[in-house]
Amino acid sequence: MTTLAQALAARTREGDLWEPLDGDRIRCHACGHECPIPDGALGVCKVRFNRGGRLRVPWGYVGGVQCDPIEKKPFFHAYPGGLAYSFGMLGCDLHCAYCQNWVTSQALRDPAAVVDPRPVSPTRLVEDAAGLGARVIVSTYNEPLITAEWAVAVFKEARQAGLATAFVSNGNATPRALDYLRPWVDLYKVDLKSFDDSRYRQLGGRLQPILETIRRLHALGTWVEVVTLLIPGFNDAADELERLTGFLAGVSPDLPWHVTAFHADYKMTDRDDTSADMLRRAAAIGRANGLRFVYAGNRPGQVGDLEHSHCAACGTRLIERRGYRIHAYRLTPGGACPSCGTAIPGRWDPGCGVQAAAVPFQPGP
Repeated sequence: MTTLAQALAARTREGDLWEPLDGDRIRCHACGHECPIPDGALGVCKVRFNRGGRLRVPWGYVGGVQCDPIEKKPFFHAYPGGLAYSFGMLGCDLHCAYCQNWVTSQALRDPAAVVDPRPVSPTRLVEDAAGLGARVIVSTYNEPLITAEWAVAVFKEARQAGLATAFVSNGNATPRALDYLRPWVDLYKVDLKSFDDSRYRQLGGRLQPILETIRRLHALGTWVEVVTLLIPGFNDAADELERLTGFLAGVSPDLPWHVTAFHADYKMTDRDDTSADMLRRAAAIGRANGLRFVYAGNRPGQVGDLEHSHCAACGTRLIERRGYRIHAYRLTPGGACPSCGTAIPGRWDPGCGVQAAAVPFQPGP
C-alpha cells in the first residue's frame, strides 16, 4: 500500500530555490530554515527533499480547493467583495499547536491528518477559478513558501487570465524566495504570530525572518496585510503588543493590521477563546502606536467600528462589513475617500458591485 509520503514524493519536480553544497548536499532557500539537506533526506517541511544532489519539490496536485470571500483571507484593502479561489498543497515549515488548517499543514507529521492529494494542472485550476468569476487566486491552507514553485506555475497562468494572485503565509521567507515570487504575487498576507522569539521557537521557527519578510515585501511594493491571532496567555501581553504594533508602524503606518480571535483548536485546547474586549484593547494599542488601519476579526458584530474601513484623514466610513459580508462601499473608482479626496492605500477595482460570495463554498459539483 502506498503511503502518503510515497504518493507525494512521486508528485515532484526539480526545484528552483536551492544551491549545491559539498558532495551531494544541497541548501534549500524556500523558507527561513534554509535547510542543508544530505542526499536522501527531507527538509524541515518534509515535502522538499534531496534526490541525488538535486532538490525535489511538490508539483501537480492540490490537497484542497475552496472559494472564499477575499475578506476571509483576510484582505480588507484589496478588491473588496471579490471571490478568492483558494488552493493548497500539503506540509508546513512550522508546527503550531493551534493550527486551524492542521489536516493539510501537518499531513506528514500527524498520523491523524490524512488528506489525499488530487492531481491537477495549473491550467485546470485557473480555468476553474475564471469560470467561477474569481477576482484573485490564492495559495493558502498549507504554507505556500514550501510549495512556491507550484504556486508560481499557477500564478503565471492566472495572470494571463486576468486574475490577481496572493499568498496567505506565515512569512518565514528568505530574500531569495521573495525575489522569486515578486513578479507573480500581487498580495501577501503575513501571520505575525508573536513578537517574542522564544514563542516562535515553540512553533518551530524564529521571529527575525518574519520581521525581515514584512520589511522586504513592503520595500518591494507587494501589497501586504498582517494578521495576529490573539491567543490568551501566549501573545496578548500589553508590552508585547506595544512592540509588535510599534514595529509595524515603523515599516508603514498604512499597513493594515488584523487582530483576530483565537478559538481552541487542534492541540491547544487549554485556554479560553479570545473575547471581543481583548480584541478592542489590542486594537487600541495598535492605533495609539500610529497604525491607521486596524481591524478585529472572528467576532462579527461584537467589535464596533473595527470591522469597517475609515479614511485616516477625515474619518469617513468607507467600507462597512459584518464578518465577511460587505454592507456598504463608498470609495471612489480611483480608491479615494469621497469626502476629502485622500487616496486610501490598497489595491482597488473601480467599484465593489455585487459581492461575489459572503461565505466560503466548495467549487464544482
